[in-house]
Amino acid sequence: MTRALQTFPWDSLAEAKALARAHPDGLVDLSVGTPVDPVPQPIQDALASAAAVPGYPTTHGTPELREAAVGALTRRHGVTGLPADAVLPTIGSKELVAWLPTLLGLGAGDLVVIPSLAYPTYQAGVELAGARLLRADSTVAVGPERPALLWLNSPSNPTGQVLPAEHLRKVVDWARERGTLVVSDECYLTLGWDAAPVSVLHPDVCGGSFDGVLAVHSLSKSSSLAGYRAGFVAGDPSLVARLLATRRNAGMIVPRPVQAAMTAALSDDEHVAAQRDRFRARRAALWTALLGAGFRIDHSAAGLYLWATRDEPAWETVRWLAERGVLVAPGTFYGPTGDRHVRVALTATDERVAAAAARLAKPGRTPS
Repeated sequence: MTRALQTFPWDSLAEAKALARAHPDGLVDLSVGTPVDPVPQPIQDALASAAAVPGYPTTHGTPELREAAVGALTRRHGVTGLPADAVLPTIGSKELVAWLPTLLGLGAGDLVVIPSLAYPTYQAGVELAGARLLRADSTVAVGPERPALLWLNSPSNPTGQVLPAEHLRKVVDWARERGTLVVSDECYLTLGWDAAPVSVLHPDVCGGSFDGVLAVHSLSKSSSLAGYRAGFVAGDPSLVARLLATRRNAGMIVPRPVQAAMTAALSDDEHVAAQRDRFRARRAALWTALLGAGFRIDHSAAGLYLWATRDEPAWETVRWLAERGVLVAPGTFYGPTGDRHVRVALTATDERVAAAAARLAKPGRTPS
């Protein structure tokens, strides 16, 4: 029996997108976090280097890929002691987020906790598994029940809020006392601006033990590999082994050329720093323009988005910006408490970001 899922949120932006596209200078689409910058040439070369390999790839990934992932976590995020076997490549991070409760065998009797404001796929994953959903931002709000799974997301999508190491450590300790699995979505971990994000696998958080903890990583933003569908999950070796066994049976395998590209991307930090600088410049331009247009920006200390408000219903703000040819996502996509904010993505070219900033400085056109 097929489970009924929530409607895909971005489908509801069609009217606003049409209005924005009608702008004389064209659409500036800041509604999604899709990369616009070219894939670095060494990564393209690595992809091509495995194009002639005829055999099936391994579900666990090549040893070189897993070692590269461990190395990147160590260099970039201070993770120590993680064995290479505790890394598992995924077909992007979204499929892992969506299918993790199912892959772990969760169902109707299980509670999954997600942040109050959260990437919609967390909810979709709970619905696919037929489990129960609770939105909560603190362990106190969970109450006496023992959740089977608790999602963390720092830096947050959509708000850009960063949870400090002390907070993360308290959550991990609380979860271990109850036998709750903690999974941290760390797709934006390389993009700290006004705060320094910390991995749940960092010794200050997990205490040097990976028991009951998983971290989900994506190369879509840091390496512009959204089109490659390149991600991985790492942490508790026993949980990774369980996921590996299930994924092998289900044929959930990252293609061999993509594994080669991931290895190259995870082995090089220079292109990550260069991409970060591009996002930093776009963030500064949009931040200044939004403030000048009367917006307030909340949180947004890290990540790929600005969480902005005009202190009005989110859909009114979406239309106000669409009249200026700028498309953004309403905060309601991420939870009920986002009803007066919009999420503004930094993923547009320098030219389109400059166009958006210029439009925000002018009166809007009167819609027909």
